[in-house]
Amino acid sequence: MNEEHEEHSEQRAQDAPEAHHADDPQPQNQTQQEDPPEKAAPQAPAAPATSSEQVHHNNVNQYFYGELDASGAQFGIGTASDNARRRAVGRLDAGEADAILAPYVKPACFEQAVLALEQDGVVVLVAPPGTGKRSGAVALVDALAEGSEYVVLSPGRSLDDLASGKVAFEKGVGYVLLDRMSEDSSQTADFDWRRVRDTVREHDAHLVVTTVRPVESGVVESVRHVPWQLPDLTAVLRVRLVRAGCAQDAVERAVSLMPGGCRIAEVAVAAERIAGGTAANEVWQDYGSSAAQPVREWFERDRAPQEWAEVTTLSFVNGAGYRDFETCQERLEGWVAPAFPEPVTEEEQAEAARRAVDRRLSLSRNDLVAAEQRKNGALTRTALVFPHPQYRQWALEELWTKRSTPYWNGVRDWLTELVAAQPGLGLQLSVAQGLALLTRPAFDEVADNYLHPWAGGAAGPAGQSTAVLVLQCMCLDESLAATALGVARGWARSYDPVLRSTAAAAFSGALGVRFPTDAVTNLLRMVRSGVRSVDAAIALAGLVAVLAECGQDTGAVFRPLAYRLRAQRETLTGHPKENILGATLTVLRARDARTGRLVCASLMERDDRQTATIGELWAGVLDNLPRRGRALAALNATLRELPAVSERPEQVAERFGRALTEVLPPDDGPPLASALRRVAARADEAAVALVEIFLTAVLSTED
Repeated sequence: MNEEHEEHSEQRAQDAPEAHHADDPQPQNQTQQEDPPEKAAPQAPAAPATSSEQVHHNNVNQYFYGELDASGAQFGIGTASDNARRRAVGRLDAGEADAILAPYVKPACFEQAVLALEQDGVVVLVAPPGTGKRSGAVALVDALAEGSEYVVLSPGRSLDDLASGKVAFEKGVGYVLLDRMSEDSSQTADFDWRRVRDTVREHDAHLVVTTVRPVESGVVESVRHVPWQLPDLTAVLRVRLVRAGCAQDAVERAVSLMPGGCRIAEVAVAAERIAGGTAANEVWQDYGSSAAQPVREWFERDRAPQEWAEVTTLSFVNGAGYRDFETCQERLEGWVAPAFPEPVTEEEQAEAARRAVDRRLSLSRNDLVAAEQRKNGALTRTALVFPHPQYRQWALEELWTKRSTPYWNGVRDWLTELVAAQPGLGLQLSVAQGLALLTRPAFDEVADNYLHPWAGGAAGPAGQSTAVLVLQCMCLDESLAATALGVARGWARSYDPVLRSTAAAAFSGALGVRFPTDAVTNLLRMVRSGVRSVDAAIALAGLVAVLAECGQDTGAVFRPLAYRLRAQRETLTGHPKENILGATLTVLRARDARTGRLVCASLMERDDRQTATIGELWAGVLDNLPRRGRALAALNATLRELPAVSERPEQVAERFGRALTEVLPPDDGPPLASALRRVAARADEAAVALVEIFLTAVLSTED
C-alpha cells in the first residue's frame, strides 16, 4: 500500500481548506490563503530559539521523552512510550487492528449499533471512559466495511468538517472518530448530523463516533446515539488468556479472583501480566475496586491536618527525598491551615505540636507513605512514594471528594508558589503527573486553577512548562488525550500571546505526536497570522525532531510546508510570505536535541521518500534572495553532516541533488553551484567532495 493511501482521508483532511476563525487575530494587510489539499504540518521561524523560555520548553519536551518511563505513574493501557510515541489518528495499521479485533468480545448492545450503522452509515456510541468504546467502534466498522482499512479521525473534527468534504470519505472504508469534542448547538444538531449522515452515505462509507456526552432527548433523530455497555469482563479475560495459551485451570482461577469494578483496559493489561507468568492473586491487587480499598479505608478514619498534608504532598511531590519532601509539606501546611479549625483542647494542641516537631516519625506511621530505595549511579537514595503506584490516583480522588474549597484553594496557592520558584524538571514532572491524574475526577478544577492560569504566565516560565507537561501526561491516557487536545486548541486560538506561546510548546511534543493533524493546523495558523509566529516556527521544528525520534511521519510537517511554498509564489506577499519562508528555513535547520545532528540529514539517509519533499523545501528558501546566505550555510552544514549519519553519504548527496534540481528554477543551478562552492571552500577535502557530488547531480539535468 503506497504512502498516500496509507495516510488516507485523515491526512487529506488535515490539508483541506481551513476555515477562518473569527477569534483568530490577523495582522493588517495579510492576504488570506487556503490550506492545501495535501497534509497539514508544522513550521518554524527564520531564526533558532534563543530565549530562555523557548529553550526551557524544549528541555521539558525532551525530558518528558527521556525520563517519563521511570516515573512510576500509571496512565492508560500501554506504557508511557507506547502511548506518547505513536499517533492517535490516521490509518489503523493491520497489526493494531488485529490486536483489537482478535480478542474482541461483543457487548449486549453490539447488534443494536450494527443495525443503526448498517441503516444510516453513521452511529454514535455514548458511554463514560473505560467501557470499551474504542475497540467497539473498530469492531463495528469491521462488521460492515467491505475491506480491512480503518481510519481514525481527529477528535477535533467538527460536524461541518465531516459533512462538507474536509474529510475525504471513500467507498468501503470504515472511519472511527474517538472522543469527539461536542460543540453542537441544540438548535442545529439534528440538521448537522443529517448532513454528516448524507455525506457518508453518498460515499458508501461507514462512520462510528464515540463520545462521553449524551445528547438531549429528542434533539438528534437523524443519527442514532446508542448507549454503549461493557462486555462481559469474565469473557474478555477468558478469551485473552486462552489466546495466550494459558491452561484451563489457570484461566478459571484468574477469572474467579477477578475483583469487581475493573475497567476493560485493566482486564486487558491484567490478562497480559497473568499470561506472562505473574500470579493472578498478585496481579489483581492492582486493579478493580478492591485494590483501592486500603486507600479508602485510610480516608475513612479521622485524620489530623498534618496527615492530610502528608498524603496531598505525596500526590504531587512523588519520589522526593525526605528533606525536599518535608520542606514542601511544611509550605503546604501553611497554605491549608485556614481549612482546619484551630486546636482547642490541650491534648489537641500537644498532638499538633508533637507532629510538627517530628515530621519524619509521622511519615513513618502513615500507611500511605513508603520509603523506597533507588539506585543513583553508585549511590542509593531514599524516595518517598505510595506503597503501590495506583494508590496515587485513588488518593487524589479521595482528597477531591473529602476536602472542600478552602483546602483546595490552599493546594492551588501552594503548587503555584512551588512551580513559580522554578524547581527542577523532575519536580515539575511529578506535579504535572499529579494534576493529570486529578483531571479524571476534577477536570474543571485543574483547567480553571492550574492549566489556564499557568499557561497564561501566572507562575512564570516554569508554570508554562508545567502546564505543557500536564497535557503531555494526559496524552498517555487514551481517555484524556482528546481533552488535552481541546485545551491546547483553545490556547492556540486565544488573543493572549502568552497562551499562544504555551500552545506552541505543547504542540511540539507528545500532543503533536498523538495529533499531528491538529498540531500542524494550529501552528501553521500562528505562523501565517504573525501572532507568536516565531514561537510557532520553533515548535514546528521541534515537532519535526520529535516525530523523527519517535519514528513517526515527518512528512506531516514537510508536505504542507512544501505546498505553501508553491502556493505563496503567486498568492502571498509581505509578512505572511516572510513567515512561511522563515518557518521553512528553521525546520530545515532543526537538530535532534539528544545527538545535535541535523534532522533533515538523518531523514534523507533513513527515508528515501522524504528526500524529494526536503529538496522542494530547500529550493523554496534558496530562491529567496534575503535568506540565501543563511540557506547556503545551512545547506553546506547538511551536506557536511552526511558522513556522520550515513554509511553511503555519496549516494545520499547525489539523490539529494537530483531531488533539488527537479524543483529548482531552470536558471538557478549555475549560480547556486558557484555560491555553494565559495561557502564550502574552507571545508575539509571529504566535505568538498560531497558538495561536488551534490552539485554534479544538481547541474546534470540543467539541459
